[in-house]
Amino acid sequence: FGTEPDDAGRQPVIPVTYMNSSAALKAFCGRNGGIVCTSSNAATVLQWAFERGQRVLFFPDQHLGRNTAKAMGVSLNEMPMWNPRKVLGGNSEQELVDSRVILWHGFCSVHKRFTVNQIEKARAEYPGVRVIVHPECPMPVVDAADEAGSTDYIRKAIAAAAPGGTFAVGTEINMVNRLAAEFPQHTIFCLDPVICPCSTMYRIHPGYLAWVLEGLVAGEVRNQIVVEADVAAHARVALERMLAAKP
Repeated sequence: FGTEPDDAGRQPVIPVTYMNSSAALKAFCGRNGGIVCTSSNAATVLQWAFERGQRVLFFPDQHLGRNTAKAMGVSLNEMPMWNPRKVLGGNSEQELVDSRVILWHGFCSVHKRFTVNQIEKARAEYPGVRVIVHPECPMPVVDAADEAGSTDYIRKAIAAAAPGGTFAVGTEINMVNRLAAEFPQHTIFCLDPVICPCSTMYRIHPGYLAWVLEGLVAGEVRNQIVVEADVAAHARVALERMLAAKP
């Protein structure tokens, strides 16, 4: 891409990483003029990055990056995938030069399971069902759904609906089960009937949190996580940029 800013002062590449990533990835963004995003503010963060960079390197979740950028008007031809196991990520030099968003070859194992066939089955079995999926789902699933949004968006949409609604939700099963318990006036079910809980998210379980807090009360620090000072400092920069970004 070259190493110099363009005539508008934009850097060649701005790295953007999803919140559910390591401190090291956040620090990489902090050191290189980049930023962190969540599924709720991904569009705001991408706009921030476009204002400062000629293109964005979005990682680790390709689907969140693709769906968000597509909704902002970026064409699929401007979003090449970067496979770290291939030369130039599996792209030509010109494809990278012409890109606006370079998508890292990563994905959420839970959200990747949702399919268009599941949506079609839900519509056949529940006429009038409202299908809401998370933007980490593959693009065809997001396109086939009625709506796509973060977990906060999904919850607010269901909370605001008139009683008696039917919702097919494409996200992590624990979230869907909590929604079904919180809003018994609706019929709420997961698009994938055999989906497994997210093993990574499940590491932060209320029982584990209680165990840590009980240890602190007893004067014992359990499972302490230590991040190197340099990594923490640069990761904090990327996080502070996100908090300062305005929609």
